Amino acid sequence: MDEFGIIARYFAPLAKDAGALKLKDDAAFISPRPGFDLVISTDQIAADTDFFPHDPPATVAKKAVRVNLSDLAAKGAMPEYYLLNLALPSLREEWLADFVAGLGEDQREFGISLLGGDTSATEGPLSISITAFGFVPQGKMVRRSGAKVGDTVYVSGTIGDSAGGLAIFKREKHQLADTQRDYLTGRYQVPEPPVMFGARSLGRVATASVDVSDGLIADLGHLADASKVKIELDVEAIPRSEALRAFWGDGVDAILRAATAGDDYQIAFTAPPEQEAKIRDAADRAGIQVTRIGLVRVGEGVVVTHEGQPLAAPRQGYQHF
Repeated sequence: MDEFGIIARYFAPLAKDAGALKLKDDAAFISPRPGFDLVISTDQIAADTDFFPHDPPATVAKKAVRVNLSDLAAKGAMPEYYLLNLALPSLREEWLADFVAGLGEDQREFGISLLGGDTSATEGPLSISITAFGFVPQGKMVRRSGAKVGDTVYVSGTIGDSAGGLAIFKREKHQLADTQRDYLTGRYQVPEPPVMFGARSLGRVATASVDVSDGLIADLGHLADASKVKIELDVEAIPRSEALRAFWGDGVDAILRAATAGDDYQIAFTAPPEQEAKIRDAADRAGIQVTRIGLVRVGEGVVVTHEGQPLAAPRQGYQHF
């Protein structure tokens, strides 16, 4: 099957929007929306770096989509469209069919549509690059640079689950129940970014926000740098799932491991203290957990504290190079 046959059979059915032109043209178009800004984000994942070559194709597709939706959520944007670039070391139609099925499931779950992209062969590992597009009310995109001294720091979800799943895949010893093991490995394969919380509520309460992908401490450091403030992070407040606590324990070293591992795809954000009731209500309506984990102070960088005293973290987070 040639490239055009692949497009017609597998990807054209995902291109629901009229602007995609049924993937029969060289480009697509997005109609402007008065009163809204277009928010754009792109991420790439590759075999042996972000997923295992033997992972189910549907979970690979969903991870590729969701790492991008996480960025849009952290900006307060509602996702709408995406472009897909797929570099395949070999063409196996069974794999491709399952991959496209995973894309279709996430399109239905998040209300998004394929606009176009490119498919090519590669001598390197399987690589998937997605560019996601979303809309936010004009001037309301939540940036990294808005945190104010006196704000409270929050994070959605739990931290470290994906790293726990990766450790299990790498055969780190454990005595977990099957349900705990499957929960952690599932979070590594398929992230759960708080898309609807970000799109519907974040812009109403947050002063600054960041997608947690390189590690909670590292990404809060990016937010602190952009906002020219210091973030004081209470290590004991960092939320972790029961499964991860059963795996790594409750010691400070275990918490720091979770907070520096990356691949969480949650939202860390700051907000004035008087917004807490609204934040709790929004989290309840979205069906997610949001935890208060620190404060914004005068200064710079991130200071991790334990029982009120500064604590040295062995590293900040994931390094791409």
